[in-house]
Amino acid sequence: MFRPLVKGVLFSAAFVTQASANEKLTLMLDWYINPDHAPIMVAEQIGAFKAQGLDVKIVPPSDPALPPRLVAAKQADLAITYEPQIHFFADQGLPLVRVGTLINTPLNTVITLDKNVKSPADLKGKTVGYSVSGIEQATLATMLKHDNLNADAVKLINVNFQLTSALLTGKVDAVIGGYRNIEALEIKLQGKDPMVLNVEDYGVPAYDELIIVANRDAVAEPKIKKFLIALEKGAEYLQAHPEESWKVFASRHPELNTELNHQAWIKSLPLFATHPAKLDTARYQAYEQFLFDNKLIRKITPVKNYATEIH
Repeated sequence: MFRPLVKGVLFSAAFVTQASANEKLTLMLDWYINPDHAPIMVAEQIGAFKAQGLDVKIVPPSDPALPPRLVAAKQADLAITYEPQIHFFADQGLPLVRVGTLINTPLNTVITLDKNVKSPADLKGKTVGYSVSGIEQATLATMLKHDNLNADAVKLINVNFQLTSALLTGKVDAVIGGYRNIEALEIKLQGKDPMVLNVEDYGVPAYDELIIVANRDAVAEPKIKKFLIALEKGAEYLQAHPEESWKVFASRHPELNTELNHQAWIKSLPLFATHPAKLDTARYQAYEQFLFDNKLIRKITPVKNYATEIH
């Protein structure tokens, strides 16, 4: 699916032999390829994985729920998932460990087209669309509580992942779950001017949106560290050459060469972790407590059981 960038050169037999000797690593994405994966795509573009002696196979999932479970079953080396999910997996006893971070800020927002809504308090009496039960209700309730409102101050409507259309058609007054680097841009491209409230500004603990997980038994494998080194190189190059790397990405994935994806590529730049291996233990503790307080997990699990920093 992913072709190396070849500029009309012939590979020598020695190079082919060396490439075949590279250690294989399978990375399951969380979703189809998109700008959220930019550092991974750029690491591949610049040959950072091969420089670490890795042959990385990047696989979009047929079912977004599968990647972490494939890693837990040792059928894939790494998977992209979400920090909230690793807390749930730990609560369920799955042998998964966060080893790296792709996006180290929440992407989740509340979006509305109502110019009178400038804070969660202004949502009183309005309808809010959502997609994911449990976590989004707890997030919105926390934001409302921050502004001294009870959760029942708004009416929640499940819009089944049709967040943008539900908002644009007036089915709801606001939505929660739209990403600041995707849905907010999509709405602007429709000629609208959305008001965007970031969840972490209203009492919700900040968290890493996209993380990389490995099986607990594989954390010490050298290829995991090599992958993270290469990913950091990709992140560095992306920041230094955003337009150049976008053009290569767009040429390799012409079906994704849209104005929305181009804008999302640029908008996402400040959201990517510059040091993917770095772990903020206090952040994970705070989010674990948030989930426990909202009765979304049964117990508090020590961070060391489900997250680590590989040196």
